[in-house]
Amino acid sequence: MKPPPPRPRPRPAGPEIMSEAGRVIAGSARGLRLKAPGEGTRPLADRVKQTLFAILEPDLAGANVLDLFAGSGAGGIEALSRGAARATFVERDAAAGRVIAENLAFTRLADRGRITRADAVAYLKGEAASDGPFDIVLVDPPYAETRLMEDALLLLGAADQPLLTSGCWVVAKHFWRTPPPEVVGLLASVRNRRFGETALTFYRQPEEAAE
Repeated sequence: MKPPPPRPRPRPAGPEIMSEAGRVIAGSARGLRLKAPGEGTRPLADRVKQTLFAILEPDLAGANVLDLFAGSGAGGIEALSRGAARATFVERDAAAGRVIAENLAFTRLADRGRITRADAVAYLKGEAASDGPFDIVLVDPPYAETRLMEDALLLLGAADQPLLTSGCWVVAKHFWRTPPPEVVGLLASVRNRRFGETALTFYRQPEEAAE
């Protein structure tokens, strides 16, 4: 009689079950691979990062960065690695927040990163005023949550609660078939880039958009 096959070992729960969130592609943490909170995370692919930060690079040194719907924190960490002064990571999921903390520690950038566990829209209505104004904002909600994207952009572009510096970049990452509005409050779309199903829309305020 054959012995029964061994039982599979249970997989650990929580943030230990992780996929990769890609690597840091430039700066002080170049080449280090980041963790992701889980298989459902949509990490920034290398080619998306390269295009995104090639455009932002001239304005990164000393910048105050806001990474909304931060996930693994890959966007804000890339900015810190390239010389941003500080980054605020806003993420409502507790497991994702722990992964961001691990990624910041691993890249030795924790002293310039701050993690806020909160709903991004609620954060923009409240705590963001004390953390800003921001020079660079990355907005990356779940692709299906188009209303979340629009609500976040409306709050960022509002005239009555200035959260942005005059030369700020706001970058929306979204499904290419559901682009956000071209003009949102004081923000105007100045360029778009597509990478398969993923697209980036870059916003600036009117004076920068005109340039």
